[in-house]
Amino acid sequence: QVQLVESGGGLVQAGGSLRLSCAASARTFNTYTMGWFRQAPGKERDFVARISLRGSTTYADSVKGRFTISRDNAKNTVYLQMNSLKPEDTAVYYCAAGRNYDPRIHSYGMDYWGKGLLVTVSS
Repeated sequence: QVQLVESGGGLVQAGGSLRLSCAASARTFNTYTMGWFRQAPGKERDFVARISLRGSTTYADSVKGRFTISRDNAKNTVYLQMNSLKPEDTAVYYCAAGRNYDPRIHSYGMDYWGKGLLVTVSS
């Protein structure tokens, strides 16, 4: 069982930046693909970004060039640096971990999820 705890959310003005962190309980953190997802009010949960065991990254088109995902295996932590934020980035952001990441299947094959935290971008 892996526990994920997100932090760093809050209210920011459009154009501003936030850095989300996700601390994982697993001693085998470096064997998991880590990802960030988000769910806007009234919408389904969407993929935002993921980082592989070796640091390869993938981003949703809507955040490319603005968001950066990174991981620190020594600290069992994954980060999401969000720049040039827009009101449409407002959502609950979830951290996730999985050993069989696959964008073609339900929940992208992620096995563990954090409780989520709210990011609000005001116009």
